[in-house]
Amino acid sequence: MSRVVYLNGRYAPIAEASVGVEDRGFLFADGVYEVWGVRGGRLLDARGHLDRLWRSLRELEISAPLSEMALTLVLRQVLARNRLRDGMVYLQITRGQAPRDFAFPSALLRPTIMVMARPVDFAAQERRAQVGVALSVQPDIRWGRCDIKSVSLLPNVLAKEQAKRAGAFEALLVDGQGWVTEGASSSFWMVTQTGVLVTRDLAANILPGVTRASLVALAQTQGLALEERRFTLQEAQAAREAFLSSAINGVMPVVAIDAAQIGDGRPGPLAMALRRAYLAA
Repeated sequence: MSRVVYLNGRYAPIAEASVGVEDRGFLFADGVYEVWGVRGGRLLDARGHLDRLWRSLRELEISAPLSEMALTLVLRQVLARNRLRDGMVYLQITRGQAPRDFAFPSALLRPTIMVMARPVDFAAQERRAQVGVALSVQPDIRWGRCDIKSVSLLPNVLAKEQAKRAGAFEALLVDGQGWVTEGASSSFWMVTQTGVLVTRDLAANILPGVTRASLVALAQTQGLALEERRFTLQEAQAAREAFLSSAINGVMPVVAIDAAQIGDGRPGPLAMALRRAYLAA
């Protein structure tokens, strides 16, 4: 299937789409992005991802290149032109093209916007969830504004590569004080030995995960004991259950963190229940 992308007002085959060498996203990683999961042709958590996108643009003082209505139409057009019903759609907006200089160029600069989509093998993902995944602990060396969904992801790339070399599915990031923050591309959750669901608080310079927010609301609706707080790696490794959340993976059970087995080494019942409930919602 020929993949079609949207770039600055034009739909084109991916091989024909190009961005100028002076684009600030290319030169400085001066831009933001969003990723939506797609199931049955529907954008999952559409409202939450749009709200986070507008916030990221505001924080970096990048003008929105399209209205919300126009952007939503573009997202749906990209899905339709790729005949995609199950997968993901990726959007990136940079400050635009200008002669290389660190300071912001003119406010009249036209932002660059790109949207592309690709299929995801959700059947393989479900098989993975049934056995659970392992995490590799890595130092959190990211910048001080991880709350912005910026395209500046080199520390995440390095952590992901080290996790891959260790045979793990994801990197679990730990800061200089020994506190767990989040995964390299996911939010991290654990269930304590007393049955309390715990995830890191948003004040800790982590990304406000959209799937994370949906799970917080779901847990509250179901009356689960929930705490958003800091915790150590040792507490996470001693948890009864653990899992990740993200736009593409939904809820993904964790069965090991480095050499430490989580629980009985199998996906926990609460993690699997929340996975089913999230997908049903």
